[in-house]
Amino acid sequence: MRKLDDGRWNDRVILNVGGVRHETYKSTLKKIPATRLSRLTEALVNYDPILNEYFYDRHPGVFAQVLNYYRTGKLHYPTDVCGPLFEEELDFWGLDSNQVEPCCWSTYSVHRDTQATLAILDKLDIEGEKLSDEEIARLFGYEEEYNRGTLTKWQKLRPRIWALFDEPYSSTAAKCIACMSILFICLSVLCFCLKSHTMTKQSRNNQRNGESLHFEPNEYVDHVDSYPVLFYLEHTCNAWFTLEITLRCLVSPSLKRFAVSPVNAIDLTATLSFYTEFLTKSSLYLEILSIARVLRLFKLTRHSPGLRILIHTFKASAKELALLVFFLVLGIVVFASLIFYAERLQENPHNDFDSIPHGLWWALVTMTTVGYGDMTPKTFPGMFIGGLCAIAGVLAIALPVPVIVSNFSMFYSHTQARSKLPKQRRRVLPAEVPRRSRCLSYPDANDIQSQLISNTSSRSPRRRPATIGLENVFNLQPNIVINLPQESTVTGTINSDRVDSPHLATTNPVKNGTAVDGATYDTYQREEGKKASWFTGTSKDIPHTYIIVPETLETM
Repeated sequence: MRKLDDGRWNDRVILNVGGVRHETYKSTLKKIPATRLSRLTEALVNYDPILNEYFYDRHPGVFAQVLNYYRTGKLHYPTDVCGPLFEEELDFWGLDSNQVEPCCWSTYSVHRDTQATLAILDKLDIEGEKLSDEEIARLFGYEEEYNRGTLTKWQKLRPRIWALFDEPYSSTAAKCIACMSILFICLSVLCFCLKSHTMTKQSRNNQRNGESLHFEPNEYVDHVDSYPVLFYLEHTCNAWFTLEITLRCLVSPSLKRFAVSPVNAIDLTATLSFYTEFLTKSSLYLEILSIARVLRLFKLTRHSPGLRILIHTFKASAKELALLVFFLVLGIVVFASLIFYAERLQENPHNDFDSIPHGLWWALVTMTTVGYGDMTPKTFPGMFIGGLCAIAGVLAIALPVPVIVSNFSMFYSHTQARSKLPKQRRRVLPAEVPRRSRCLSYPDANDIQSQLISNTSSRSPRRRPATIGLENVFNLQPNIVINLPQESTVTGTINSDRVDSPHLATTNPVKNGTAVDGATYDTYQREEGKKASWFTGTSKDIPHTYIIVPETLETM
């Protein structure tokens, strides 16, 4: 029993994580193999022989859940920790984040949805922050010229014109142009709508007298013109649109991206329809094409973050919308067939459902709860089918709609939160910035001090062997790399109370003058139970030997 207790005591291990000490057994840590904690040895640089513990400067709260995972085999997510931090900690300890328990998975996976949403908002560029000169040069492909300072006048002028029309928040002038564009869009749509009213039409023969003529709504005549005010106003608006789309096309960073943009395609179609109608004989079918002028309202999405979020909400809710359409189509076909036969079960001289296609229209109007009243069931079976159709329509529409509303609310809330963030946040620098190592060569053992400072390098294989004491190295700048000739000898003593990185490294580690194949630095850097580590090695068969001296080491 005594031996069992001693063995159990020797199996204990102390883990100091972020200043919080945890005690467990090595057998517990070996339950999950191929992880950082399952490979603990006293040769690791994290081991402190004085305190007999392993120190890791990591998050102690997350480590408590990690250690419980070794004990119980169940990984739970702490709600007071951000998801990316939890993933980073699990990755450090060599654990798979997909092993989180189902009870915590919904809470844990929220950060992934948030990251996806933020990535989408970054692509939308809703905040409208002003781009730097370097970013603009990279966007237009002028990065090399910008770095050399050889930008031409056109290369300097082109981004400025582009920013005036495509970046409405970049400057005061850009905001003024954006307001003018919105004004002309609204006036153009207003003119298009007023032109269709009979009160704004007059005969060409009576234009001089200013007499207006009234026409039937369905009558189309080619000898009718609009009032001069609408005529000149429409031409002014289209002159602005022509100038705008021409300049935007000339200064666009990518003509391909400009051409495939739906908003630009609508703008171009509307502008061409105006000139086509103006230069050719007016016709009803040509005026139908001018409906594209109304679609110019979609250009307002460039100036309204809410509209852009709404459009992207529909894109993100494509699956829910497809499900909604599927339910509606299914219900329309089913209830159109049912109402057709239900109305024929009883004598009905005023039957409105003479075919199933007519029933499709009635089912669509009923399921969407519009109810025009142009077609109504007259029999009791038909009324029963109509009631079921209305209830099914309410359920089919009500189920996917909350998901769409939730997506819009999510995008909008993240947009509002991002807009309140400070534009320039303080960056936290690391506590210690490592220095770059220097590679020094020593062709001769004489005057080692001067050779260490010379910073000359020679790769000749005929260099003489050198004998270097580590105390000479430590007297110089720390964190240096020494390149020794073949068959050189390294001697010295290093205080290894706090060793954060290997302090003696070779291309083929040596111990007691003999090369050790496959050995790691940790296997010979420390002798168990001793405070210091002694090194005496000769690189007999090694062309180059390296000594790495970190800043944390001191000589005894």
